[in-house]
Amino acid sequence: MGRACLVRRAAGRYLRGLLSIDDTPHRIALAFAIGVFLAFTPLLGLQTILALLLAFLLGLNRPAVLVGVFVSNPWTLVPIYTFAAWIGGLIVGSPASATLPHFGWGDLVRGDFWLGLLRNWELFKPFLLGSGILSIAAAFPSYLLVRIVIVRGRRAAGGRDTNPCHFTPA
Repeated sequence: MGRACLVRRAAGRYLRGLLSIDDTPHRIALAFAIGVFLAFTPLLGLQTILALLLAFLLGLNRPAVLVGVFVSNPWTLVPIYTFAAWIGGLIVGSPASATLPHFGWGDLVRGDFWLGLLRNWELFKPFLLGSGILSIAAAFPSYLLVRIVIVRGRRAAGGRDTNPCHFTPA
């Protein structure tokens, strides 16, 4: 089975999961968009925790937030971060050269690792700016797309809440 087929199956599974959530299209799409926003941030390792915390604090649907945050995964992480650094570099410029400290995954929890990264601020400035831009640029269209898909999917299934403007506060 090809990689494209696997991706389509996974996407279909997540889409069916979003369609089956018992919530309004607005709230599901909002939760998903917040997850996508966090997925494009450079907060590797904290994205899921922050997504769940925000979902809890804002009373949003936790599965929808998690589906959104999992847009960033081991297969998409490098392209997302590379594109973020490129976008930021177009705006603030890219450093001529920089050396990153060697690290293992266990080093991510050590303070001296993060201090070493801060010493390379010129390298991370375009990356952080680009990540912020991509977070916003991905979150808004993902909200609209998911909301439209949910409304149309429920309408096609003869299901509930087909009014795209329906909103019930938590």
